[in-house]
Amino acid sequence: MKKLSLLFLFISYLLCSNAQENKAQWLEDARYGMFIHWGLYSATEGIWKGERLRHPNNYAEWIRYRNRIGEAEYGELAKRFDWEKINPEEWVLLAKKAGMKYIIITSKHHDGVALWDTKVGDYSLPKLSGSNRDVIKEIADACRKHNMKLGFYYSHWIDWQHPYAWNHNQEVTGRVTDAQYNQYWQEKVIPQVRELLTNYGDIALMWFDMWIPYQQSIIKKEQLDQLANLIHEIQPNCLINSRLGLPISNKNVDFETLGDNVLGEAYTDHVWETPGTIAHSWGYNALESEWKSTNQIFQSLINNVSLNGSYTLNIGPRADGTVPYEGVERLETIGKWLATYGEALYANKGIKLRSSQHDWGKITQDKTGKKLYLHVYNWPLDKILRVSGLMGKPQKVELLTTKGAQSLAFEQWETSMHIHVPDEQADPYVSVIKLTFDEVYLDEQVVAESTFGGYALNSRNIVTPNMSVKAFDGTRPDYLDLLADQEIAWKVYLPKAGKYQLTSNIHNGNKQAVALNIKVQRLSIEASAAAKKYKQEYQIIANPNGKVTVEPNENWYVEEFLDQSVGVFQADRPGYYEVHFSAKKPVWFNKIWMEELK
Repeated sequence: MKKLSLLFLFISYLLCSNAQENKAQWLEDARYGMFIHWGLYSATEGIWKGERLRHPNNYAEWIRYRNRIGEAEYGELAKRFDWEKINPEEWVLLAKKAGMKYIIITSKHHDGVALWDTKVGDYSLPKLSGSNRDVIKEIADACRKHNMKLGFYYSHWIDWQHPYAWNHNQEVTGRVTDAQYNQYWQEKVIPQVRELLTNYGDIALMWFDMWIPYQQSIIKKEQLDQLANLIHEIQPNCLINSRLGLPISNKNVDFETLGDNVLGEAYTDHVWETPGTIAHSWGYNALESEWKSTNQIFQSLINNVSLNGSYTLNIGPRADGTVPYEGVERLETIGKWLATYGEALYANKGIKLRSSQHDWGKITQDKTGKKLYLHVYNWPLDKILRVSGLMGKPQKVELLTTKGAQSLAFEQWETSMHIHVPDEQADPYVSVIKLTFDEVYLDEQVVAESTFGGYALNSRNIVTPNMSVKAFDGTRPDYLDLLADQEIAWKVYLPKAGKYQLTSNIHNGNKQAVALNIKVQRLSIEASAAAKKYKQEYQIIANPNGKVTVEPNENWYVEEFLDQSVGVFQADRPGYYEVHFSAKKPVWFNKIWMEELK
């Protein structure tokens, strides 16, 4: 009986896990949605009594806190809303035109003002403005009408209106007690979330906004569990994000939300998204001057999908409901692209190659795993697109265009492919090449061929495990801080026999010269002694190098990384080769550049 009980528990666990994954499948398929920051703060437009925000980030939705505005005076802003013009359906139509599949609106932000006519107190936009309009109902009705998923942002942790909620200034004035905070929780958070989930039909997700683990806040896990259980009870299919305050591994979390404007860096199996801004501020700011370019937005969206993530892009309408032209123009441009090339993003995921594998763009994969899409940002001048890491010959290689698919010629060598592209790119932002396979396999270790040929053997594409990379800081490159005789290695596929020039790039901060050791050997399954011994070794002397001036007259200097010729390697045949590097004293390693001599 004990064995049967354990088996039952295991099966139940698997069923629950599958149910949790399936529940979030729509978000993984949607990939692209709209965030809307709109509330009482929209009426300040980032300016209070002639003064801009008292913080360099200029987030307009924080103006009440930053500029120390009193509750009553802040409430007077509701009179600035132009209800003759406000039409939430226009936001939904804009999202649809932009190719977005879901909308998340700030039902209550940190200022504590509810957008709907809440029965919890009088601090709501309808009551403060004297209007009978319920924006939440209107946007919910519009989303149903236009087949758009709807989610609610709700600030559960911070509330500047309730006397017992969390306010960061309590770090100075003294914090509320746990009992007082629980009073806020029970008399405002729980009943308001209940209203949102009860009165507006199916809600696709609840998006909470605590960007630190709950253990670092005043919130207790019991309160988070209570909130999650309430959501599960009323709307079992409603998703909950990790900013509830719990990790993605927790059973009550359905998808991970990264930091604001933080894009993915590596392929991740679970469901995740980036909340990003189309400008800088989230709420409308009249002094906004940092609009993201259309190209930035394209690359953010495609980057995330190529790593199995989604992108939720924010707009901040004005108090009359209008969306700034800069935002509309970008959204409509991306929407036109998605109308043609959406098959390369919707219901796609990434492949498990390094995120920085190719310097021309990114790769996505459809659900069957047999169609890959190459998103080309940088159209090659020599008309050859070099792709590394894909094994298995494609049935078809096609350039997608507004007039249909155009077949492309290509050559394939093991894990290396050269695609011959036309002189003109198909799209001014991102061109898409579709590869159709019977089966596709990945070589996750091989170094990619660069745009103009050649291979950059760098700190990010080594096969050596457990190495910590010092990331690019704006002046120094990515580098490895290597100890004396510490060896690192790379796997390279050379499609041709021939001569290849090797050049090292390091910083030698020692006072004496350092001997560098580089070894190249063919990887072979042959059992012969000749095959095993085929390798070439080089030892060069790197003299000390000091610093380089970053900017004149600013006393700003960083360590200099210098190229030094290693020698010429003779590849006796096409195939896989392994390159090893070590130094007799500690050095900072950047890369080895390897290119064929013509």
